[in-house]
Parts: sequence; structure tokens; C-alpha cells
Amino acid sequence: MLTTLAAMGSDAVADLLSECGLPPEAAERASIVGDEQPYASSFPVVECAATVLAAVGAAAALLHEERTGVRQEVVVQRGHAGASLLGFIFQHLVDAEAATAEEGRLDHPLVQLYPCRDGRWVHLHGAMTHLAQRTVKVLGCEPDSDRETVAQRVMGWEAQALEDALAEAGTCGAMVRSVEEWSRHPQAAAIAPLGRVNVERIGDSPAEPAAAGSGRPLAGLRVLDLSRILAAPTNGRTLAEHGADVLLVNSPHLENLGLFVMDTSHGKRSAELDLDQPEQLAVLRELADGADVFSQGYRSGALARRGFGPEELAARRPGLVSVTINCYGDAGPWRSRPGWEQLAQTVSGMADAQGAPGPPTLVVAAACDYTTGYLAALGTMAALWRRSHEGGSYHVRASLCQTASWFTGAAPETRPDNGFGDTGAYLTETETPYGRLSHLAPVAQLSVTPAHWDLPTAPIGSHQPVWAT
Repeated sequence: MLTTLAAMGSDAVADLLSECGLPPEAAERASIVGDEQPYASSFPVVECAATVLAAVGAAAALLHEERTGVRQEVVVQRGHAGASLLGFIFQHLVDAEAATAEEGRLDHPLVQLYPCRDGRWVHLHGAMTHLAQRTVKVLGCEPDSDRETVAQRVMGWEAQALEDALAEAGTCGAMVRSVEEWSRHPQAAAIAPLGRVNVERIGDSPAEPAAAGSGRPLAGLRVLDLSRILAAPTNGRTLAEHGADVLLVNSPHLENLGLFVMDTSHGKRSAELDLDQPEQLAVLRELADGADVFSQGYRSGALARRGFGPEELAARRPGLVSVTINCYGDAGPWRSRPGWEQLAQTVSGMADAQGAPGPPTLVVAAACDYTTGYLAALGTMAALWRRSHEGGSYHVRASLCQTASWFTGAAPETRPDNGFGDTGAYLTETETPYGRLSHLAPVAQLSVTPAHWDLPTAPIGSHQPVWAT
């Protein structure tokens, strides 16, 4: 499963396709070009992202060829792939300031690395209101405490005890581990068999071949997208760029970050449903019954408790592809813990290696988040391809920690930061409900069916919770 930097390229794309159950020869149509290395990272995060994006393009081309008989080529620019790992910072409203008050949450005293009294480090993550309240209760300080106060409180703990207390309180935080320490952890052992992305057949159903002659690779396929904040929404956005009908459903009770909503909602319609209301829960059930893909990015078990687990969904809608995306993985003792990009880097050894020989520090990109979204999209396409050939219901599992293990298992990155290349070549402009938005275009470009979004990004709740067709 793990690859070295020297093996990156067409062989790496073929390996990834094969891991998902797709024909590895589809990699022959994909090319990764350019030599940009925009991050001074200890790991080849750009090369890994470019690899999975090339595999996504190859999978889309394969699905299109089966519908039409037409072959096409795929090209991925390394600089564009690298830029996509910080996609939200490249967007701006052409006629207005892009900054919002929500940007302050990206540099919050409760979302930082801090040393503990035993010399080890912990990363807190209390950006959302409910997480902040639980975090400060554990620390014994106020929600508006400054960084110095938070640091003093953290210094009163040993790192493992603080990690345990935060988990017990239902909030987010993790102790910094080395790559070797994480490899021995029960959670790492539990998700290791899942590889980079896991595609498992979980039920029987008749084959569902795609309609012959339909134009785009995923045209006519319905994706129900229950997600927020980067990784899981990136999956839906990636499927939308190849023609899927993607309906984003969020809860009116959960916080979001406007910058991230704007970045990951291209190509989607966006609705709200309150699952605490029986009639709205019934609407979601009806939507799932009519879907091809049910993708969700919440803690493992959160939706299963409401009857939306993969097995329950497959029993109601045989042939459904369920996609589970979270931080720590859908297996093991931490499967129900909430987590984010920073925590995946913290526990997996990325932060430890990135800061060595000094204090731990993060890779500046949201590399685990976006790459996990791309891996989930690849797994989804693989499941749809298998469904068209052999039938069946499928469960696709991806997580930030699976992705982080890919990064840390690859050869160390030694090239210096040489920039993103011509970022202007990666941008496009779209009229949106926010105004005219300049943003990154899709990375993997196909020669016959160029990747694009049919719908502009829109605020949450802009549409009704119904399928377009």
C-alpha cells in the first residue's frame, strides 16, 4: 500500500487504482506534469495529492469510456494539486473583501500546540462553540482566554492525561506522537488494514450499468452529501465536477465556517434538515432511498444511531454506495472520537517530524483533509464502477489518519519549497450568490469531458431538500 517517492508517477496511480478494485491499466491515460513543490514539508504531500487526483481523473475517464466508448486523457499539474491543499485561501470575491470574521477561528488560542509539564505536547482544537466550552471546562479557564493563559493551564497537565480528559469530555485534542509511536497505537493498528481508502462490498443487488451515451462521467448519478468542513465536502465537490447531482444537507444546529462552505460547495445544491424533527428525518430517508451515493463526514456511529448506517441504508436501497469519512477511521477504539486536520497530523507523527529537531509544528497545508476527500471520491467511483459490473452495495471508508499514514510511510521530501507555479492558470471566476468569485478550478482535467461545476457555490440552505430530477 505504501509507496516511495521514487515510485510516484504512473506506477503509483496504477497501484492506487488497483487498491480500489479498478483496472490498473486505466493509469496509462493519466499524466502528472510540472515540478512545483509549494510546501517545505517533511513528506511528499503534493506528490500524494497529485497521484490521487490523477487516479480520480483516470477513474472518471474509465466510467465515461464505458458509457460512450470514447477514450480520453487526463492531466494533473503538480502546482495546481499543491494549491488545492489550501484551496480556501485562493478564493476571493472580485468586487469585495474576501475576509470574514470567521477567519479568526483559524488562529484561535484553543486551536494550538502547547507543551505539557512532562515535556510532551498536546494540540487543542476548540474552534467551535460547543468544543470551546468543553475544552475550557477541562482546562479550568474562560472561553475568551488568551494564548498565555491557555498555555499556563495546559502546562499543569501531563500530555496523556490531558488527551484522555479531553476525550472523556467529548471535545477535541491529541498528544503529539512520533511516527513510530503511532504505528504501535491500537487505533493505528485497527485502521491499517483499510489502506488509503477501503471499498467493501456489503450486500447483494443487481448490476446497475450506466446509461449508454450519457455525456459526463457521473451524469445521472445522485449523491447525498451530509458533511461539513473540508474532507467530506471535498468528496462531494469532486464528484460534482464530473457531472454528479450532489445535494448537500446540513443541520441548522451545527456551526460551519463560511470560507470552507464557499470552497467546497461548488457544483452542489445546498439544503438544511433538522434530524431531531421526525418529518424532516423522514425527508432524509426518502432522499437516501433515491440516491446512488450516501456520503457522510460525521463521527462513526452518529448517523447510524438514526438509522442511516451503511447496512441499514443498503437494506432499504440495495446498490447504494455509502461513504464514511472522519478523522481517526471507521474502526478501532477511537472510531467515535471527533477530530480535525491538525489532530491527524498530531497523532500520526507528521507534526513531530515536521518540527524536528525542534518543537512539533504542522505542515501548513490542509493536506490530510483535501487528500482524504479526493481518496473518498476515488473510492466512490470505484464502487460505482464495480456496481455497474457485478452489482452489490458498497461501503467506502476514508479518514484523515489513513491519509496521514500514507504521507508518513512515503519517502521523506527533500526538495525545497519552490512555489506553486503560475497560480493564475489554476483560477476561474464564477457568478455566485456571494458575488463574483475567483477560485481554483478542478485539478484533474480530462481531454473530452473537461471537469467543471454546473452550479455555483451557494450558502447553506439555499435550496429545497429534493432531487433535481
